Amino acid sequence: MPTKPETGPWDDALNQLRDWDPAWAETCAQMATSPWRSGVLSRKLVELISVGLNAACTDLNAEGTRRHIRKALAAGAKKEEILFVLKCAAVMAIHSCSLGAPILLEEAKSAGARLAAKPAAATPACDKMKAIGQWNMAWDPFYELDPAWTDEFMATGAGIYVSGILPAKDVELLSIAFDASYTHMYAPGTRRHIRNALKDGRDHGSAEALRRAGRAGAELGRADPR
Repeated sequence: MPTKPETGPWDDALNQLRDWDPAWAETCAQMATSPWRSGVLSRKLVELISVGLNAACTDLNAEGTRRHIRKALAAGAKKEEILFVLKCAAVMAIHSCSLGAPILLEEAKSAGARLAAKPAAATPACDKMKAIGQWNMAWDPFYELDPAWTDEFMATGAGIYVSGILPAKDVELLSIAFDASYTHMYAPGTRRHIRNALKDGRDHGSAEALRRAGRAGAELGRADPR
């Protein structure tokens, strides 16, 4: 007998919905458990993506993070792979600069304020990110504002991407889920990682990563009452 897909923190809510509207509750449960049933992505990768989405700075869902870490371990994930995903979640914070730096430059220009120029500095980590195809033009404004700090941040990101802990394809699928998640909805990153995932002309699970991102939103809403 096949194992019933889990709905995690939805269980109590779905039971209530089944009393109130059983037909809609069933369609909701089918949607929520699709990534686990489709077989497009391995169970381990689905759980690793789920770990990242729940641990990301935009979610910080401790309950979901713990549950999916347990499931990832049960699916054969190594500690190093889970740590890799948590590192990826941590560097999502770079998009705060992607949002804020252009606004700073625009408002400073509008106000006639002159921003102090930063001294020229070598930026080997930024160069590496460009060389491996992971540089985002949205990072140009804060590179302009502070190239040395930007390089320090990119050194953290480049180290993750070239570690080889997860296959490049899986890293791109994970990145798609991060950028497309409903608490983030970062279109430039989503587009870039989809393009990278499709480099050989085949879809390796981008749609599944997007579905997993959509399902994570419901987990956050149920688990975190803030």
